[in-house]
Amino acid sequence: MKQKIAVFILVLFPLLALGGLFWFLHVKHQLPTQIVNKEKMPLEFKDNTVTCALCNMYLVGKKHTAQIITNDLKTHFFDDIGCAILWLKEQKIDPETITLWVFSTESNRYIDALKASYTFTEETPMLYGFAAYENPKEGMIDFTEMRLRMLRGENMSDPKIRQRLKGQ
Repeated sequence: MKQKIAVFILVLFPLLALGGLFWFLHVKHQLPTQIVNKEKMPLEFKDNTVTCALCNMYLVGKKHTAQIITNDLKTHFFDDIGCAILWLKEQKIDPETITLWVFSTESNRYIDALKASYTFTEETPMLYGFAAYENPKEGMIDFTEMRLRMLRGENMSDPKIRQRLKGQ
């Protein structure tokens, strides 16, 4: 009987240890898109590990990026705030019902996108031109106006709009 218990322990312990190791490695190498974001805070990511939920472009750096945390606590990443706006329209989600973070150009941190002020002539990954700022300055627009311009197609990706905004 003691011999069966000893064999059982000698077999069970390594299997449990191996299972624990695999679980630890899985959690450690989990992509941010797989994390349940209970705190609804922006998640860290490494370059070229997550893609934009709309255009599938890899995110490199945080500049101009946005993160949407939906009500199911899943985080969706975007390389450009314009992509986030188009994705919300595509998913039929009202921005007021979710958590939306955008990376601030001036303070180098994520801020509440609905409270941010935006310029509309900057070079952004998808050429929409909207860059977020924490502190409003003259000539900037609010989230509602930025969203409206994005949905109308009035952004720097349109050559005629670009020419008009850049004064060329």
